[in-house]
Amino acid sequence: MSRAATQFSHFEPALFASKGYIVRKGLISPPMIAELKSVTEHALDPLIGPVEFEAEVGYPGAPETRDASGGDTPRRLLHAYARDSVFAGLATLQSIRNTLVAVMGTEDVHLSQNHHNCVMTKHPGYSSSTSWHQDIRYWSFDRAELVSIWCAFGNETRENGALSVIPGSHVENVERGRLDRDLFLRTDLEENQNLLERQKQVELDAGDVLFFHCRLFHAAGRNESDAIKFSAVFTYHDGNNHPIPGTRSERYPAIPLN
Repeated sequence: MSRAATQFSHFEPALFASKGYIVRKGLISPPMIAELKSVTEHALDPLIGPVEFEAEVGYPGAPETRDASGGDTPRRLLHAYARDSVFAGLATLQSIRNTLVAVMGTEDVHLSQNHHNCVMTKHPGYSSSTSWHQDIRYWSFDRAELVSIWCAFGNETRENGALSVIPGSHVENVERGRLDRDLFLRTDLEENQNLLERQKQVELDAGDVLFFHCRLFHAAGRNESDAIKFSAVFTYHDGNNHPIPGTRSERYPAIPLN
């Protein structure tokens, strides 16, 4: 790994604070990427659960039911941290922890086992698109101050459905009426056009890691290539930012990154 990939820029925390995301290039070594891909491919054939299927997410382009054509297409391999030691090693990688400490402003970083904690397997043919949303809509914590990472196992481009983000949207006050019933940003409203015009596609190379705030609006297209796109996604919070009792966010204990 290059020196540039292992040294943290003093400008990046300020950039994260203003834009709501940063990309660290080449943070995951090629040998680790090769192992991650191998373990993921073996988990797909034969399929090893727990798994979320495209038909279960209900996103645009997904098969309507498990019985429909492509209904058995996996979308996410769940419980990644406990699934295999290589995923646990990725989620707790020292260079990832160092970056999280810098952008979160705390040494007390915890990995959530309840949110993300998965390997995305976006298949060609039956992959769905994801509309503009904030991840915090799913989560219940004392404070909306969580950070997620998106780890690219291969190149992520417009063709295979790379993420797009709206820089700075994590500090926007978006009223409930600007969202639809499922809390996706309404693209039909005039007052949302300024946000949508700021969108930026985040193309990644294998080994790159995207760090993004839980309030950052992001979206993704379908995989129009001829190969499966693999990406691991994990979410972190300050140890003093507690999940609300009785919610999904409290189901499994967090993992401290000591």
